[in-house]
Amino acid sequence: MILLTRLNGSTFAINPDLVERIQETPDTTVVLVDGTTYIVTETVDEVIGEIAQYRARVIALAHTMAAEQSANVPAPPRGGRRFGVVDGAKAPTRSAEAAVRTPGRS
Repeated sequence: MILLTRLNGSTFAINPDLVERIQETPDTTVVLVDGTTYIVTETVDEVIGEIAQYRARVIALAHTMAAEQSANVPAPPRGGRRFGVVDGAKAPTRSAEAAVRTPGRS
């Protein structure tokens, strides 16, 4: 969310993902995708700067969370990955002979 200021001086938060357009005629008007219009004291450049800073914070937070998550992942067991393991029990496997034979043929 970004903080903007109405003409009467009150501040409010807006979701920048919902901003459709920003225009300055002469007051700055922020129009949301649903058609809601807000007239604010900030300039177009200031609103765009706030949106850019918001997006940068979101990306930085995502990178931080990814780094923390990868730091918490345990190291793989020695010998590489074990395929065919379900809930700690080894999955049944077919023998090599059974894989070669097809039903109805000898």
